[in-house]
Amino acid sequence: MRMTFGKGCHLHLIDGSAFIFRAFHALPPLTRKSDGLPIGAVAGFCNMIWKMVEDNRGPDAPTHVAVVFDKGSHTFRNDLYDLYKANRDEMPEDLRPQMPLTREATRAFNIASLEQEGFEADDIIATLSRQAREAGGRVTIISSDKDLMQLIGGGVEMYDAMKNKRIGVEEVEEKFGVGPDRVIDIQALAGDSVDNIPGAPGIGVKTAALLINEFGDLETLLNRADEIKQPKRRQTLIEMRDQIELSKRLVTLDQHMTMDVGLDDLEVREPDADTLMSFLAEMEFRTLTKRVADKLGAEAPVIAEKAAEASADAPPAPEARPFDADAYECVRDAAALQVWIDRAHARGYVAVDTETTSLDEMQAELVGISLCVEAGQACYIPLGHKAGEDDLFGGASLSEGQMPLDQALAMLGPLLADPAVLKIGQNMKYDAKIFARHGVTVTPIDDTMLMSYALYSGLHGHGMDALSERYLSHQPIPIKSLLGTGKSAITFDRVPIDDAVKYAAEDADITLRLWQIFKPRLHAERVTTVYETLERPLVPVLAQMEMAGIKVDRDTLSRMSNAFAQKMASLEAEIHELAGGPFNVQSPAQVGEILFGRMELPGGKKTKTGQWSTPADVLEDLATEHDLPARVLDYRQLQKLKSTYTDALQDHINPETGRVHTSYVQTGANTGRLASTDPNLQNIPVRTEEGRRIREAFVAEPGKVILSLDYSQIELRILAHVAGIDALKQAFREGHDIHAMTASEMFDVPLDQMTPDIRRQAKAINFGVIYGISGFGLARNLRIPRSEAQGFIDRYFERFPGIKEYMDDTVNFAKEHGFVQTLFGRKIHTPEINAKGPGAGFAKRAAINAPIQGTAADIIRRAMVRMPDATAGLPAKMLLQVHDELLFEVETGAVDDTIAAVRAIMEGASEPAVKLDVPLTVDAGQGANWAEAH
Repeated sequence: MRMTFGKGCHLHLIDGSAFIFRAFHALPPLTRKSDGLPIGAVAGFCNMIWKMVEDNRGPDAPTHVAVVFDKGSHTFRNDLYDLYKANRDEMPEDLRPQMPLTREATRAFNIASLEQEGFEADDIIATLSRQAREAGGRVTIISSDKDLMQLIGGGVEMYDAMKNKRIGVEEVEEKFGVGPDRVIDIQALAGDSVDNIPGAPGIGVKTAALLINEFGDLETLLNRADEIKQPKRRQTLIEMRDQIELSKRLVTLDQHMTMDVGLDDLEVREPDADTLMSFLAEMEFRTLTKRVADKLGAEAPVIAEKAAEASADAPPAPEARPFDADAYECVRDAAALQVWIDRAHARGYVAVDTETTSLDEMQAELVGISLCVEAGQACYIPLGHKAGEDDLFGGASLSEGQMPLDQALAMLGPLLADPAVLKIGQNMKYDAKIFARHGVTVTPIDDTMLMSYALYSGLHGHGMDALSERYLSHQPIPIKSLLGTGKSAITFDRVPIDDAVKYAAEDADITLRLWQIFKPRLHAERVTTVYETLERPLVPVLAQMEMAGIKVDRDTLSRMSNAFAQKMASLEAEIHELAGGPFNVQSPAQVGEILFGRMELPGGKKTKTGQWSTPADVLEDLATEHDLPARVLDYRQLQKLKSTYTDALQDHINPETGRVHTSYVQTGANTGRLASTDPNLQNIPVRTEEGRRIREAFVAEPGKVILSLDYSQIELRILAHVAGIDALKQAFREGHDIHAMTASEMFDVPLDQMTPDIRRQAKAINFGVIYGISGFGLARNLRIPRSEAQGFIDRYFERFPGIKEYMDDTVNFAKEHGFVQTLFGRKIHTPEINAKGPGAGFAKRAAINAPIQGTAADIIRRAMVRMPDATAGLPAKMLLQVHDELLFEVETGAVDDTIAAVRAIMEGASEPAVKLDVPLTVDAGQGANWAEAH
């Protein structure tokens, strides 16, 4: 019995054309084995449709569904404007025969297939959405097409299936700067080069939003255009009024089409097993056929083995093609290179890798480039191999037959910058910086290292060799076999070209195969949004920061090194006096003998060699009871500051730029926190005066200042949100001193009677709890007895019981699922969560902290991704990220504007994806150096 569409019904409208084109471009060209028919787009389309069917069986499942297609290329809009969509390329030849098959596939799944002559799919979607809304039902439009965003609201939403992202009113406002009801006004002004909608010349989306928000709507704007202050903008709107109004008619979707079908005809129907099995078998989709048969409880038809080899419903399994180093090509001239460039354009993607003389991207020389367009088919372009009598391998054979570097880059540059060709790499940031130093832009990119990180954070490493062995069962050629080790090691430019071809081309081949495995898994594991919004777009942002670097004053560092040396000498004398005689303070063995042998302090443990163990945690425990271990800790801290920073940083100053260029590792921490290496600028101690002083050496160029913007207590705010602690949430909303408030709650001390010592204890507890701190740990931090520290923690949980509940729930979730998640969907796997013994406590603490620290990391990543657009036009460069802080170098006259722009982005970074119950606040500071700014 047919269901009448009305209140409580939920209509899904799938943008079929978008599915087809995404499938066509996402998968390698595939053909039916029996007759060579192209079926790659059909395969991807069927997989997406089946996933939609399977994903929508819950309580919010659709009651009605249709897949909507475009029919023909001529619509009423072409009658209004004969150049409408005139710039569109012809349909690819191997896609054309697949179009009718996608309609057939839709019907095979027993889903309504809709299209109508003279109208676009968007008009059908608009009409059905209106009808459903007026009937009291809900609508989900499955598409990411911006043209459909004018329909959102009043029970209509969109869903981007590729990014697993809901698109509502807030997302539309974020994209266009106006609500859905004014989207067509924005599009009418901004135009659209893809659809050849003229719009108003020189007016983009941002300017259009400013105008519409000022005047209310397009008609009012055009009627009052003479009031606009900017002469060029005023003239454009007056002279181009007819063109703008035409553009509005072109972008306005027809919501009142006359259609042959009604909403009741779109009721969800289960597929007929025989019909669907027959179609899938005819297409020779063996894997999908079996999957669907298992779900429907049907018997999968037998597909001939010859046909089954096509594996048409997924990218070809890389392991099915053995690695053959002798099959790789050495590209030595322009003609050979052009063949590979043409193949990359035809394929729509290419794996890229560079070989250089150093891991330092700012000084490395480019030696060669490798490309791969299909598993097993890769090449290497030698560019900078050198010959000479001192070569280990000797002779001119090292350098014969190479392309000139400038010629190769001139040919590859357009390919690497082509938005229609995806560039795939492993740690693509490195390669992008190498190319950038030669004036070549690499975009768009995919990064297999970051895909692995999004999928498997916490489970294993993400280096290429390890990934190859784990997922391809292939051990790559080790670099040591080419370069050697130790003092006799050579650089890659000294490797014979024949050997370089095998090694370098293999890297590109491996990268492409990993990409074929990881790309579909992102969606299957529901981490596509993490990869697409937090990982991939951060790569160019980090690359720009790293290349900008930060100026470090060598003289300041030298003075600090001398001062630290003097203070270490003074501390050494004090330590000798406390110990009752001289000994080597830098010798752990002698320190242990003094503390545990001569002074007989408690807690001593010997190593296997019979020496006393004196790690930092042991000394921190002892420091609560005796001054000597405390002074030894102070000495070690100064020694580390001197050797790691004030001495070593001088060696990291780039001779060409005079600046220090750190490298950020996106995969360095399981929680999503960035790691800084070569040198590490994130771990400069700030709790001691000496550590803070090191930041004085990080200075601004003349006429500029260092600007620091730092999230205030972001992890505590996230804890208040996720644990639902009303007292903390209220304190943050009202802008109270959170540490004083906590102290008042815990110790029953009125705020006006708060002492610095009580507040300090509360602060240590606040931050310690986030990391699952123990009584031992808190005792070390505060240098108080353990029993007293444990009492503080017990009292804390009594006053804020929601925190303990959050901790228990998080651990239980980790035990059940094997991972925890941030508020943005990042998965942090917890393989040791069920372990017994000494590691169990650490695993639990890590699981408790990961969603909080990870969410904080995700928030600042989101801010960084948005920062280039926010600061465009400002004389400001983002230089460093240090946990919750962003550092900029800004011209003195633009400080206030930069602070306003950056603060707005940082404080709103969680939205629209996550609306926190507490506000994010950002502290700003400025100065001639980092120490003054922070």
